[in-house]
Amino acid sequence: MNFGIIVFSDVEELDFVGPWEMLTMWSKLAAGPEHCLIVAEKREPVVCAKGLSINPHVSFADCPPLDCLLVPGGMGTRREVDNPAMTRFLADQAPGCQTLISVCTGAFVLHAAGLLSGKTATTHWGSLDRLRALGDVKVVEQRFVRDGNVWTSAGVSAGTDLMLAFIAHTAGEEAAARVQLQAEYYPADTIYGDTASHERAPAYVKRPGSRFQAP
Repeated sequence: MNFGIIVFSDVEELDFVGPWEMLTMWSKLAAGPEHCLIVAEKREPVVCAKGLSINPHVSFADCPPLDCLLVPGGMGTRREVDNPAMTRFLADQAPGCQTLISVCTGAFVLHAAGLLSGKTATTHWGSLDRLRALGDVKVVEQRFVRDGNVWTSAGVSAGTDLMLAFIAHTAGEEAAARVQLQAEYYPADTIYGDTASHERAPAYVKRPGSRFQAP
């Protein structure tokens, strides 16, 4: 399996680093994807939203066919939705992909490439209304959601939860359990302060029992 994670200038670090950690532990511990690739338009350093600089493994031009691809979010997505190189790359890769994934506002990039229309999806709580305004996406306020072969998550840290669930779905709960234990990823359910009463808090924060949906 070739699993590609797309990066671009001003990408939100945890959007892809969290999933990358789960993904590569899966590869090392439980026969996960053989090739895990960081993919960018050009094979040169990419500066992320908080200043982290990373070196992509491959460019759009030399990227192999991907079985799974993940598009993270961040302020850079505002630019990438109008980047023909990005949308063309995604549209070209998608037919051969078993799974398409977005984290946070990466959902808008999938949509710009024609890959989210008619799907149930979610995104960062601050952009839920923007996603609804597209008009052809059923928006749910879940931690993450699966609609067929398309998985989308809420913001930033939610991508880690999505990836662990994706591993369980793809390789079974035992594989996910091994990754979860090695990563010691057992997030607390504590909600600090009055976050749940914030007028724009997503439903899964107001009602902690509703964290995942698979139509």
